[in-house]
Amino acid sequence: MVGPERPQIVLFGSSIVQYSFTDRGWGATLADLYSRTADIILRGYAGWNSRFALKVLDQVFPKDAVIQPSLVIVYFGGNDSTHPHPSGLGPHVPLSEFIENMRKIGEHLLSLSDKTRVIFLTPPPMNEKQIEVVFGDVIRGRSNELCRPYAEELLNLCREINVKGIDIWTAIQQQDDWLNSCFTDGIHFTAKASEVVVKEILKVVREADWKPSLYWKSLPVEFPFDFDVPNSISLYDLELTRNNQFEPPHTVSLCDQELTRNEQQLEPQHPVSLSDHELTRNEQQLDPPHPVSLCDHEQLDPPPPTARL
Repeated sequence: MVGPERPQIVLFGSSIVQYSFTDRGWGATLADLYSRTADIILRGYAGWNSRFALKVLDQVFPKDAVIQPSLVIVYFGGNDSTHPHPSGLGPHVPLSEFIENMRKIGEHLLSLSDKTRVIFLTPPPMNEKQIEVVFGDVIRGRSNELCRPYAEELLNLCREINVKGIDIWTAIQQQDDWLNSCFTDGIHFTAKASEVVVKEILKVVREADWKPSLYWKSLPVEFPFDFDVPNSISLYDLELTRNNQFEPPHTVSLCDQELTRNEQQLEPQHPVSLSDHELTRNEQQLDPPHPVSLCDHEQLDPPPPTARL
């Protein structure tokens, strides 16, 4: 094993996982974010369904391993939800069996250690027309309507077995022009869709009541950035700035709102002195109105942040 020892975050699933390390893929982005705090380990197997995953579960996640993963992010369901082939062969797994398979996967992973956390990703939507154009007759039997109940029932299972669930099905469909901007071939993700997945994962990890926290900013950074070299650029600050696009905008908490409300009720109002009143009166009479420049306008009313494409 290469040291120092770090938390392990394992990505386990089918092609959505295997291809996640392509350029700007969601797995590659997570590896970048956690580059000095945790190891992102890829266990993706294109074409697999939950039935295949159960066959290798003990080999990929042995219970007697000396070091157990801190977090496992699991994705199956896209292949399971394809239309059954007339021959009875193919990747299709009936919904009831899929849910039972995912239950067994979740329970096995949770049993690895007291500190092993699990996140399930639902099957995403797809662009059926793009699949037909790209694959022709090679891939048939995929549709959003077939996939929908697999996503819905998986989220119900997550609540039942106390596993975090992320509704990728809905998150991607909330994007502008998602049919044309989120898929490379109708099934697999573009950089835009991968960014959606990363943000959803980070949101869950950031808000989870896990001790210790597995959020990338909460984990200790391995080794100093600059060993206190005089006059050197703060690489730590640069690192945080580089990944700002994955941070949520600052919002006012309910606690802050409550304090503000109490201050307004309990604190005496600041009286306006005659001097202040006189200055204000003279400003209105004698001073020209201050024109608002474009720069001032941008500072006062910033546009909403947009996702990096």
